[in-house]
Amino acid sequence: MRDELPSEDLIYVGDSGFAPYGDRSHDFVQTRAAAITDHLVREGSKAVVVACNTATGIAVDLLRSRFPEIPIVAVEPAVKPAAARTKSGVVGVLATSGTLASPNVTRLLNRYGVDVEILTQAGTGLVEQVEKGELSGERTRALVQKVVLPMIEKGADVLVLGCTHYPFLRAEIQEAAGSGVEVMDPATAVARELRRRLKTAGLLADGRQRRATERFLTTGSPAEVSPIMSQLLGKPVDVERLPSDAAKRI
Repeated sequence: MRDELPSEDLIYVGDSGFAPYGDRSHDFVQTRAAAITDHLVREGSKAVVVACNTATGIAVDLLRSRFPEIPIVAVEPAVKPAAARTKSGVVGVLATSGTLASPNVTRLLNRYGVDVEILTQAGTGLVEQVEKGELSGERTRALVQKVVLPMIEKGADVLVLGCTHYPFLRAEIQEAAGSGVEVMDPATAVARELRRRLKTAGLLADGRQRRATERFLTTGSPAEVSPIMSQLLGKPVDVERLPSDAAKRI
């Protein structure tokens, strides 16, 4: 998003106090997604990216109906391009159990799984490893191999990362899958879609007016989240606690 939108102010809210979403109920995820989106809108956001496949699959329709005044951009597994790129006819989708059980992903799989075989696998434990900043090491490698190898052994030559945590484990995932397997991350496509939506709505920032800013907030502990986020982004990040009045509403 920063590469695509160098002049836009970005506000990121990580729901670390209630993560992960993968095994949560639909009502829980919808409540969290709506509350955080409400906070972002009240802060003046002109568009919102639902940067979570589980929240997208379960809550994006609710968010679009509740906040019709702004573009709501969704993240979803790149099943369509994966189905077009596979040579073996087998695609693997690695996601959380919540994402795989969502109606949106079910529709994706049914729509693009007609001419290819789509294997799905819950990435049990991977989100927790990223949240702890353990992007490599024996435990992380073992967890990755446990969820990736079954799909590769069944012939998958394209592997879709269906969780926004998983790209931080891409090196381990690629190593487990092998060099002949393409690993697909939808991040670039989502950023381009955000730019397109802003441009269509006449909302793109004028880069000549001011320097863009970034704010990072968490519902968890800033002291715990700041070093992890700095590690993931590769630069020092100052994470704020979500304001107490907003936290109560959430």
